[in-house]
Amino acid sequence: MENLNHEIAAHIPDWVWGMNCAVTVCDADCRIIYMNRRARDTFAAHGDLIGCNLRDCHSPRSVEIIERLLRDGGTNCYTISKAGLRKMIFQTAWRHRRDDSIGGLVELSMVIPEEMPHYIRD
Repeated sequence: MENLNHEIAAHIPDWVWGMNCAVTVCDADCRIIYMNRRARDTFAAHGDLIGCNLRDCHSPRSVEIIERLLRDGGTNCYTISKAGLRKMIFQTAWRHRRDDSIGGLVELSMVIPEEMPHYIRD
């Protein structure tokens, strides 16, 4: 798996590594194939999760959502409170360029303020 990680990382721009939000990517088999610095820091207590299966670390309800996204595409978005921080979680299927098939999922986890402006831009 380590060689695959280097191959994947070589195709991901540096700005993703240093983003101020966590980015985790899995393949169509639910194996984690990439985590940026923020994602690795967030889950450091669990060790290196690259190669781990998302099904093994999520509840049955979450696994159903993961499998639906992998089957049908689309997104799943929600907010949480964790360690005193409010976060938005955005999960979406990613697709292969070559044939548009679903290749896996991307999760963005970002800290958001308790009160956040909302603008209508029609």
